[in-house]
Amino acid sequence: MPDNPQTQKEQPRRRQARGERRIAQLLEAAARVFCTTGYTAASTNAIAREAGVSPGTLYQFFPNKEAIAIELGDRLVHEMRDTYGEALAPIDPATPLETAIGSAIDRFLAFNTEHPVFFALMHGPDIPGRMAETHDQLHSTLISRLESLLASLMPGAAPADVTRTAHVCLGIYKSGLELVLAHEGAERAAYVQEIKDVLIRYLAPLACDRLGPG
Repeated sequence: MPDNPQTQKEQPRRRQARGERRIAQLLEAAARVFCTTGYTAASTNAIAREAGVSPGTLYQFFPNKEAIAIELGDRLVHEMRDTYGEALAPIDPATPLETAIGSAIDRFLAFNTEHPVFFALMHGPDIPGRMAETHDQLHSTLISRLESLLASLMPGAAPADVTRTAHVCLGIYKSGLELVLAHEGAERAAYVQEIKDVLIRYLAPLACDRLGPG
């Protein structure tokens, strides 16, 4: 007896859902492999093995490891842009500097500690394919958002000074992030606090009293 029209419609949806689950499985496995071995040393065989599937199954969805890294990177960048919007949203002028910086750092670090592969791919020496361009765009977006935030903290400052300060803040964060990701537990928490303290001490003299006492 032939399938009814409703069943015929449901079959492609089920196949699509299974495909999405398989892609998610492969991307999660790739993230673990990239974090463990780095992008250059990783292989599609290692990713398939980590995912518990055959290489042939992997190749049904991705032609090579670069395609896997690009898909993984695209998804993480989309999520990271959402984090930017939350972490660097306009601040109430009454917010203490310490609170403002702490909140922003916590949001960024939550993303990076949940997705350590983002740092492994974006800041490694061998960024694959078009991910280098994506990283540059992401960097520019973050600097622009930082400039907007800092301009409100540094009334009357020259644009060049604001831009320079934004680059320094980002550099401090990136340097600290590597240390944070290399540690766990109480030691990680200590490094997080160090990053916050450095940024607070750096920005406090520049922010005047725009955000109240730090």
